[in-house]
Amino acid sequence: MSIRAPSNPLARRLLPWARRRASESGRRPWVLGIQGPQGCGKSTAAAALVASAQAGGLRAACVSIDDFYLTYEEQQALSERHGGNPYLLYRGYPGTHDVALGIRVLDALASGGESEVPLPVYDKSARDGRGDRAPEAQWRRVECPLDWVVVEGWMLGFAPVDDALLEDDLVAPNRYLEAYAAWTSRLDALVHLHVASPETIVEWRVDAERARRERGEGGLSDDEARDYILRFLPAYRVYVPAMRARPPCHDFVAMALSSDREPIG
Repeated sequence: MSIRAPSNPLARRLLPWARRRASESGRRPWVLGIQGPQGCGKSTAAAALVASAQAGGLRAACVSIDDFYLTYEEQQALSERHGGNPYLLYRGYPGTHDVALGIRVLDALASGGESEVPLPVYDKSARDGRGDRAPEAQWRRVECPLDWVVVEGWMLGFAPVDDALLEDDLVAPNRYLEAYAAWTSRLDALVHLHVASPETIVEWRVDAERARRERGEGGLSDDEARDYILRFLPAYRVYVPAMRARPPCHDFVAMALSSDREPIG
């Protein structure tokens, strides 16, 4: 079956590999995870992969773990329960997602039956850029059965580490992280994207919020975006080396990106 090559550089690099792995797996649907830092182009690449697969006659859909964030009210309650913890103050870290909702959606997409599956939508522009889950009337609908499911997220595949290795405020998110194994266990393959400089991650997020504001949507200021993303750098320092040392999937691929979000090598 011929599948049109996507224009997105990352998706174009991943497509031949994905086609081969899906064919070798023989599973329907084949579930691919894409993990990488915020702003690296995961969502764009996932959408491009799905579009190319669909153009080639495959049934495919993508979902982000961002879609499973807690509602704004639930996030506020979580923050209050962990008063003073900077990693649980806003969305992003383990503990700020509705893991059970994610399990239900992934299982529905992978069921193989004929059905319409509603996919949650998280509106990052709501609440002046702090975000909230969109009403169900605005959720996406996906027709199943599917051939491919692409799941993307910044912490997809991360696993808890020994609490003794962590600063005090990371202990609570680390313990929440255990529940996320239910997502990882549903993946057939995982692509890990990484960059050389943490500062690149910061600048990507600042650029993303600027673009959101320029479109007239609610967005964080440059200072707010920088403050928000700096909170994630400790997680990358802790969990990425652990994931690379003990890959969460048998089919695990690491790929470096340039500061322009293009694959290196």
